[in-house]
Amino acid sequence: MRYALLVNHGEPAPGEIPDDAIAATQVAFGKYADDLITAGVLVGADILVPSEATTTVTLREGSLKIQDGPFVESKEMLAGVFVIDVPDLDAALAWAQRCPAAQYGVIEVRPAATSIIDGNWSDGCRLDGAGA
Repeated sequence: MRYALLVNHGEPAPGEIPDDAIAATQVAFGKYADDLITAGVLVGADILVPSEATTTVTLREGSLKIQDGPFVESKEMLAGVFVIDVPDLDAALAWAQRCPAAQYGVIEVRPAATSIIDGNWSDGCRLDGAGA
């Protein structure tokens, strides 16, 4: 079963984290990614740039609104996502616990309802009701 490990944490100001701490975190995430790959459970991962680079798109009652910056004010922002394919929730929680960001942020573990892989619907159930 596929799970998204959604990494959320506070965004430090530029220069707030020492360079050596940034380097250590990059090494820790590199090892974590290598462990996921070696275990054969990593489907994909993205670490996101800070939320100030966000552009939001909304379409309400036929009116399109595009704005710079995140849509919501929050102390913690989505910083990245790892998609893993593991047997069950316990396995997903074990991987979330090993994520370096669990030491300073929150890892939200959420099962996938439907997956689209290389243009194919994995469970034969399209969101629009059409067959796969």
